[in-house]
Amino acid sequence: MNLIYIGFYSWATYLGSRLKIVLLYPLYKIFMRKYVRLISITLVTLLYSLSVTNCKDNNQLPDPLEAGWNNEAVCEVLEENSKLRTLKCTFPPGVGHERHYHRAHYGYTIVGSKFKIKDTAGVREVNVPTGYSFYNNKIEWHEVLNIGDTTAIFLIIEPK
Repeated sequence: MNLIYIGFYSWATYLGSRLKIVLLYPLYKIFMRKYVRLISITLVTLLYSLSVTNCKDNNQLPDPLEAGWNNEAVCEVLEENSKLRTLKCTFPPGVGHERHYHRAHYGYTIVGSKFKIKDTAGVREVNVPTGYSFYNNKIEWHEVLNIGDTTAIFLIIEPK
C-alpha cells in the first residue's frame, strides 16, 4: 500500500509540476518579455542621455576660450585641428577667468602664481607652482582670480 501511495504521490507531484509549467510558463514568458523589454528601454534611454550629456557642451556657460575677464580675452588658440585644441591662458595679477566650464583637458603651468578658485566645492586659495601639470575629466564650472604677484601662464590641451 505504501508503495502505491509513494508512486501515486511521485506521479502527482510530477504531473503537478508539469501542469504548473504548462499553465504558468506562457504567463511567465509574456511577463518576462515585457519586463526585459522595459529594462532594455530604460537602460538604452539612460545610456543615451548620459552620452548626450557628456558629449554636449554646457551651453549655459562659456568654454575657456569664450570666457574672459571684464570683457577681455585671457586665452588664445595656439593650435586647433580635428583631434585637439591647445589654448594659452595668461593671468596677470588681479586678473581672473569668469565662470566657465571645461570638457576633458590636460593642463600645464608655464608660470605659476596664487589663485582664488570658486567652484562646486566652494572657495579656496591655491598656490599653483611653475611646471605643475594636471588632468580633469570635466569641470562643471569654476571661476579663478590671480591673487598672486606674478603673471601666470597655462597651456590647456583639450582632446576633441
